[in-house]
Amino acid sequence: MNDGVLNDDRDRDTTARVVTELIKRELTIACAESLTGGLLVAELIRVPGASAAVRGGVVAYDTQLKHSLLHVDAKLLADHGPVHPEVACQMAVGVARAAAVNGTNADIGIATTGVAGPDWQGGLRPGTVYIGLAFRGAVHATKLALPGDRARVRVETVRRAIREIEIALGLPPSSAQADDSVQSDDSVQADDCGNV
Repeated sequence: MNDGVLNDDRDRDTTARVVTELIKRELTIACAESLTGGLLVAELIRVPGASAAVRGGVVAYDTQLKHSLLHVDAKLLADHGPVHPEVACQMAVGVARAAAVNGTNADIGIATTGVAGPDWQGGLRPGTVYIGLAFRGAVHATKLALPGDRARVRVETVRRAIREIEIALGLPPSSAQADDSVQSDDSVQADDCGNV
């Protein structure tokens, strides 16, 4: 039985390494997900002991929930739609705040938004994905151009989101990430969304 999103043992080890590092540093994380629909938080909490670091997640699949639950700017959503770097950034900031415990936000907010397919959305091709990450007062979005069908796009988004956390923590790439042939073509650009 597969109890995780990522099937490759190397990928699963990467997730365990990230969660272990979060626990070691006493950092907390929260996930805001659109196209991944909860797969990212499921992958993180697959690791035993993850409750020490993972606060939880918000699945804001409907565009309006991105505004009402995560406080993404309504005009931004109206003007650009849900698949946009600034939307990913605001989702990441919003979920870190939404996951506050005793008045303290989650240390890291990570967000996924994109077009899983099979159809184009808002003029964007399937595989267009943004991952937003907010950590230590700064927030950025990484744009991905992922190949494959809907299922593969969603799993690759989770894989890359785990890598984004790895990068934020200053960890060198795991062997799974270094050997990933798709990885080298994924990252189209990173947008700095400023300070939060």
